[in-house]
Amino acid sequence: MALSQKKCTSEMYAVSRCMLLFALGFAPVFAYGPWDTAWHSGHNDGRKSDSKGLDIMVLMPLNKTAPMSNIGQGIHPAVMLAIQHINETQRFSFSLTPRIYDTECDNAKGLKAFFDAIKFGPQHLMIFGGVCPSVTSIIAESIGGWNLIQLSFAATTPVLGDKKKYPNFFRTVPSDNAVNPAVVKFLQQYNWRRVGTLTQDVQRFSEVRNDLTNELEKAEIQIADTESFSNDPCINVKKLKDNDVRIIIGQFDENLAAKVFCCAYNLNMYGSKYQWIIPGWYQGNWWEQANSTNCTTKKLLAAMEGYISVDFEPLSTKQIRGISGRTPHEYEMEYNRLRKEKGLESSKFHGFAYDGIWVIAKTLTRVMEILKQRGGHRKIQDFNYTNKELGRIMLDVMNETNFLGVTGQVMFKNGERMGTIKFTQFQEGHEVKVGEYNAIADVLELINNTIRFQGVEPPKDKTITRNQRRQINLPLYSILSALTILGMFMAGAFLFFNIKNRNQKLIKMSSPYMNNLIILGGMLSYASIFLFGLDGSFVSDKVFETLCTVRTWILTVGYTTAFGAMFAKTWRVHAIFKNVKMKKKIIKDQKLLIIVGGMLLIDLCILICWQIVDPLKRTVEEYNLEADPEGRDIAIRPFLEHCENTHMTIWLGIVYAYKGLLMLFGCFLAWETRNVSIPALNDSKYIGMSVYNVGIMCIIGAAVSFLTRDQPNVQFCIVALVIIFCSTITLCLVFVPKLITLRTNPDAATQNRRFQFTQNQKKEDSKTSTSVTSVNQASTSRLEGLQTDNHRLRMRITELDKELEEVTMQLQDTPEKTPYIKQNNYQDLNNILSIRGYTEGKEGDKSILKNHHEQKPQGQWGSMDPSKTNKGPIEDINSPEHIQRRLSLQLPILHHAYLPSIGGVDASCTSPSVSPSASPRHRHMQPSYRVMMSGL
Repeated sequence: MALSQKKCTSEMYAVSRCMLLFALGFAPVFAYGPWDTAWHSGHNDGRKSDSKGLDIMVLMPLNKTAPMSNIGQGIHPAVMLAIQHINETQRFSFSLTPRIYDTECDNAKGLKAFFDAIKFGPQHLMIFGGVCPSVTSIIAESIGGWNLIQLSFAATTPVLGDKKKYPNFFRTVPSDNAVNPAVVKFLQQYNWRRVGTLTQDVQRFSEVRNDLTNELEKAEIQIADTESFSNDPCINVKKLKDNDVRIIIGQFDENLAAKVFCCAYNLNMYGSKYQWIIPGWYQGNWWEQANSTNCTTKKLLAAMEGYISVDFEPLSTKQIRGISGRTPHEYEMEYNRLRKEKGLESSKFHGFAYDGIWVIAKTLTRVMEILKQRGGHRKIQDFNYTNKELGRIMLDVMNETNFLGVTGQVMFKNGERMGTIKFTQFQEGHEVKVGEYNAIADVLELINNTIRFQGVEPPKDKTITRNQRRQINLPLYSILSALTILGMFMAGAFLFFNIKNRNQKLIKMSSPYMNNLIILGGMLSYASIFLFGLDGSFVSDKVFETLCTVRTWILTVGYTTAFGAMFAKTWRVHAIFKNVKMKKKIIKDQKLLIIVGGMLLIDLCILICWQIVDPLKRTVEEYNLEADPEGRDIAIRPFLEHCENTHMTIWLGIVYAYKGLLMLFGCFLAWETRNVSIPALNDSKYIGMSVYNVGIMCIIGAAVSFLTRDQPNVQFCIVALVIIFCSTITLCLVFVPKLITLRTNPDAATQNRRFQFTQNQKKEDSKTSTSVTSVNQASTSRLEGLQTDNHRLRMRITELDKELEEVTMQLQDTPEKTPYIKQNNYQDLNNILSIRGYTEGKEGDKSILKNHHEQKPQGQWGSMDPSKTNKGPIEDINSPEHIQRRLSLQLPILHHAYLPSIGGVDASCTSPSVSPSASPRHRHMQPSYRVMMSGL
């Protein structure tokens, strides 16, 4: 009693435990049970021991009603074999005598058993045992006051690894934390860099989780999520899924393991995409015994399939003879034989208990050697609880332990066993060993072709997000590029046509320089299509950002160049033909070029300010994850490149407003000059058609392009087709009519026409002073009919002229009939000339013949002189009177009948008796507001 009191007062940290002991009272607690009584042959009432026997205190639960009592039953054959084998070697000069004390896995009873052993038992050199974590930790914290060393074979709780708190504690079994380096090595084997943990909220598992966190941080493995639960793990399991945790490290007992896997099944967190890593110390068929969930066994097995369990290796797999002279397999055979003889169940700690006895034997032997080397008469048998020096020697020797046992290489690092960790996988209802980890060598060895994953490859540590650019399809780009090239070839052909025929009157009047600008603008618009189709799949990010600016400039300048030239031409026509006084007005191409240059200057100012103040940059827009179309364990995150800036809407509004005003101005000019009917000069009809097509297509294209922003193929297709359509239609409307006219009737569009301005049109448009009337299709049909009648009447006049000439020739032979002819044919001739006058003009002078008679009536149609009637025929025919008469009659006929048909002067205005000054070419005519068509 006095000794116990002395120890309690000398060790302050054990005061509370001592007080508990005194409260409980001291009573010797020995346990024999199934243990062989031969072990206690040196007991001698618990106070004296054999001179050759060294007493060892064995602490463990033996009462069958106590928790973990089966461990003590299972290690009994292993301890017996160890003592037997030690004695058989004859290398030791002593024998070990185990003194067994039942702790019943209770803190108070465990402490009482410990102090009973100290008070009533012999001098124990070491303590062997410690199964229940709570009892073991209390005793391990107290043994320092008695200079004792405790060696456990079954206490795996990580808290006992604190050497500041438990400096004299060692264990031959690896702690629960020993699996963490093995788990980290396993993760690195499959390149899993992102994991999550699911931990039962108890101290044992929390400590393992904390140590695992440190190991993962050292290995630079990301912990995506850490979840703890008490009873219902489903909420926490779902959080792991929401955080996309694919590799899950669990720390929970088998009672809650069934609930975890039931939740995993309901959340579909199993199979080829997930990997569960759980403790490996569960009892066999634990899912059947611990299944208290709504899930059936079949569902649990489906969710459990493929999980990896991690636990220490009970026996070494390397069949090498160790310190006992036996291989692990030979030892196991002896252990099973002895266990079956006694009718005991196996314990997975039996190998560690066997090696633990060998550790004690080697330690005591080494201590005896050290005492012998130091001289003196001290012996190990003289050890007592106050001998600090001997206690320190034993502690140093324990730290130097290193030998090959049945559980592998036995050595300690800060009191912790550096053992072997095994990996097993649940396959088709049972666990299969797939590898092991050697903590001493830090090597992971996997058994070939034993580990099987649910998929064709190991699961990914997260949903592999593969960024996929939404790019323009190469075949689509190729097709539209081919169409663009054809359009550029067409524009080049128009350019060649325009340059080659620039001296033709038709082309020259249509301003070939302006036409060249229209073609240049169209080609620039075509060229922008190539740039719009280039994205990050073709060029680098830096080049793409440059293209953002370049393609905007090219398209803007191309539009202004093409339509600016068209509108400049239209303005010139408007300026000329809206001149009320019809004064001569010359507008040269240089002035038109200045106008186009001014429009381009406005464009350049806008673009330069845009580039300086808020330049276009490459931006990336990401979209929601999509499943892999090929079914792989990856997720596709589409992204799309855009050309944007901070104030994109403002700049686009400025550009659209300017282009819209330019288009409206062109529409106004086209409307104002719609009645100018000289195709070579006026393109107003074609400009109107172009503006209409471009406007409609741009509105539709802009709207659809905005709606298909996330579909680059559709957007590019629409933009390209709009540009191709607008440019092609514009060029064709401007040049195809000229090409057709030049091939068919080059003079029709450039012939000289007079313009008649009507006063009535002023009422229709008060702002328009004059307008030019054009010959419409109905007038053209009417004129063609008049030309046909004109030709028919000309032929009739020719026939009558011939008849008249025949009659005149007959007069030469019958002068006596002249008066009769004169009287009868005068009316016919007058009728002929009247018809002639009708064919020459609707309001022609029908009295030409009458005027002719009024001028010379006596010379042409007067009666014959009676004095000359008696002359001969020849004399009468050749007489001056007859000649004058014939000329006066025939010349007007020939003049009226033949000269107009061969391009002579106007028959309606010509007479042999009228002087040239009186002809229409020389006499003054009042200006007419009617267009006179020559040749009709």
